[in-house]
Amino acid sequence: MSDLPEDDVVDSETEGPKIAASDELEEALREAAQALEERDAEEAEATEADEAASPDKMTIELLAQELQDLKSLHEEKLKEFEEQTEQHLRLQAEFENFRRRGLKEKQESFKFGHQNLVKDLLSTVDNLERALEHGAQNAGAEGKGILDGVELVHREILGALAKHGVSEIEADGQVFDPAFHEAMGQIPNADTPANTVLQVLQKGYAIHDRMMRPSRVIVSRTPAADEESIEVTGNSE
Repeated sequence: MSDLPEDDVVDSETEGPKIAASDELEEALREAAQALEERDAEEAEATEADEAASPDKMTIELLAQELQDLKSLHEEKLKEFEEQTEQHLRLQAEFENFRRRGLKEKQESFKFGHQNLVKDLLSTVDNLERALEHGAQNAGAEGKGILDGVELVHREILGALAKHGVSEIEADGQVFDPAFHEAMGQIPNADTPANTVLQVLQKGYAIHDRMMRPSRVIVSRTPAADEESIEVTGNSE
């Protein structure tokens, strides 16, 4: 056997000499192994976190889509509700207009439904007034009773008409109004203003606020320089 140092002894079973590891090298190897294990652990945790986060992400996406669908459905139902509300208000307004028209027609029928009968009776009133005027001028003592009877009938008819809203249109001495008067002629008259009713040829009547027939009248006008003023007295029927 040679005199080689103990550390440099060659193992006959290996191809080269075997160097014993120092404490520093072993410490470095342990730190490297520990660092590798920590890195592997961190990677494993990150992988587990990603795997755990994937279902949560899908759940959030599904919830977001469901929320969007609910929002769209809400907007659609809100639009339908607004349309139905508008339609309801429109129908309500139409019904209110229909109710008002019906009420107005009913009121007008109550107020003016008998106007045709009144028109027919006005001719009778005219004839009675003509008879009274003629009788007052020509009747003697013997016809006084008949004249009183005719006058009584005349008053009763006027009273019945008044109960149903019929009234005489004032014309004599009034300013001519085409809404209530019908001019049958003009007479020059310097004593009255122009367009003043001088004579009533036929009385006019109204039922409530509706004219039944206008008063037929003679009105005044300013006489020309070469015209004489004409005086008119009394009414003619």
